Amino acid sequence: MASGPNVQANLLEAERLIEVAKNAGATLAMLPENFAIMGATEQDKLGIKEQLGSGPIQDFLAQQARKHSLWIVGGTIPLTSENPEKISAACLLFDTHGKAVAHYNKIHLFDVTLIDSEESYIESQTIEPGDNVVVVDTPIGRVGLSVCYDLRFPELFRAMVRQGAEVILLPAAFTANTGRAHWNPLIRARAIENQCYFAASAQGGFHVNGRETYGHSMIVDPWGTVLVQQPNGPGAICAEIDLASLHHVREVFPVLEHISLGDTGK
Repeated sequence: MASGPNVQANLLEAERLIEVAKNAGATLAMLPENFAIMGATEQDKLGIKEQLGSGPIQDFLAQQARKHSLWIVGGTIPLTSENPEKISAACLLFDTHGKAVAHYNKIHLFDVTLIDSEESYIESQTIEPGDNVVVVDTPIGRVGLSVCYDLRFPELFRAMVRQGAEVILLPAAFTANTGRAHWNPLIRARAIENQCYFAASAQGGFHVNGRETYGHSMIVDPWGTVLVQQPNGPGAICAEIDLASLHHVREVFPVLEHISLGDTGK
């Protein structure tokens, strides 16, 4: 997606793409980070924040899940936090009955100034970070939830694997500059080192606030092979999650069995 400041327009586009995914045979569909709003300013998302369990964005996702009998990962949704001047960047997972069965708050906040491009992002001004690793059972396997900048912190994904993760999901809005340099190698590295499937759904294009996001949504297998990707423009991609293949990789190349005590933090 290439979301803008108009929430209703973004939801209509999300609805269209969810239907494309369903028609392609998807069991689970994932929207990108900030799918419902990419405002003119970072403060714009504060104006549409919702209480967990109630609000038009959550209602939309629940309705879409029921309508299409799909599990849906709602990218990130601005939810209320303990600080009234900030939100939680919440990744919610809905089952086919429209019930929110998992809730992950983005842990690592993108507080970065890119010197070469003069881009500056201070997410901590408007977002309260989460502190919980979330792994949950789904029809496609045991899934770990993450968001965008989390991708750069391998410890988070190792913690997911210790909780049995087989598939890692990452809604994102990577900048164009950092995406060109690091998006592909980081996703493949996280898949390879954790012997997991890794699916990343991305914002991609130019936004009203002047930001350009990288796009290139992709699904990678546990051997690091890119199964499918969406290079440019809005769209939906699908790939099969083959858990038998995943466990075969782990059996014949038992990297996870060789993790040292130092690696586990014990």
